[in-house]
Amino acid sequence: MFTRVTGAFFRALLMALLVALPSLLLPNVSSDTSQITVLVALLAFLMTFIEYNSQYPSIIEFRYASPFNRLRFLALFCTVALLSLLLASTPGSSGFTGVLHSLGAAWGTVLDFPFSPVRLVVLMMPADASHALVDSVRTAAGISYMISLVALFLFVTLVRLLGWPTRNRAFNVWINLPLFDPTAGGDVVQRLKRDAGLNIVLGILLPFLIPALVKAASSVVDPISMQNPQTLIWTISAWAFLPASMIMRGIAMGRIAELIEQKRNRAYSDAAKAGLHTASA
Repeated sequence: MFTRVTGAFFRALLMALLVALPSLLLPNVSSDTSQITVLVALLAFLMTFIEYNSQYPSIIEFRYASPFNRLRFLALFCTVALLSLLLASTPGSSGFTGVLHSLGAAWGTVLDFPFSPVRLVVLMMPADASHALVDSVRTAAGISYMISLVALFLFVTLVRLLGWPTRNRAFNVWINLPLFDPTAGGDVVQRLKRDAGLNIVLGILLPFLIPALVKAASSVVDPISMQNPQTLIWTISAWAFLPASMIMRGIAMGRIAELIEQKRNRAYSDAAKAGLHTASA
C-alpha cells in the first residue's frame, strides 16, 4: 500500500513538472499564463495520482509492462525540456544551450529535405513569418523528431532483442489493456493485429497530415501563432510525440497478438499430443 501511494505520488509529481516546465524555464511568462499552467499541472497531478494509486488501471495501457510508459514519458519530457531550453536562450550562446542550438540546427537542416515532415512543418508557417521564427520552428522540429525516432528505436530494441514484455514477468493482457474489450466480438488476435496495423499506419501518416491540414485550414481560420514560445513548444512536441506514441502502441499490440497466438498454438499442440497419448494407451 505504501509503495503504491509513494509511486503514484512520484509519477504525479513528474507529470505536473512536465506541464509546468516551459513556464519555469521560459523568461517573461505572463501571470495569466502562469495561473493556467498551475491549474493544468494540478489537474495532471490529480489524474495521474488517482490512476496509479488504484490497484487496477482504468485508462492507462501497459501499466504493468514497463518500460513502455516510462519510455514514452521520457521522450516527451526530453522534448519539452530541450525545446524550453532552446527557446529560453539565444543563438550563439555558450555552454549547453549553445551546443543544443548547434545540434538542433544541424538536425533540422538534415531532416529538412523535400516532402519530409520537417519540411512540411516549415511550409506550414505563414508567408510573412520572420526568418528567425522559421529557423526556430525548423530547429525545434528537428530536435523533437530526432527524439521520437530514438524512442522508437529503443522500443523496437526492447521488443525484438530483449523480449518485451515477458522478459522479467508474466504479462496479463486484460490488466494492461483496460480499454480493450475481449467480448466485443471476433477473434482477439485478429482484432489486436487490426488495431496494431491501424495505429502504425496513422502514426506514420500523422507527421505529414497535421501540417497539411493546418496549412489547408489557414485560409478559413487563423493558424496557431508560433511566435508564442509555449505554443511552439507544445505544438511541435505534440506533432512529434503523438505519431511516435501511436507507432509504439501499434508495435506493442502487435507483440501482444503474437504472444497470444504463440500461447494458443502451444495449447493446441499440447492438446493434440495428449489426445494421441490417450488414443495409443
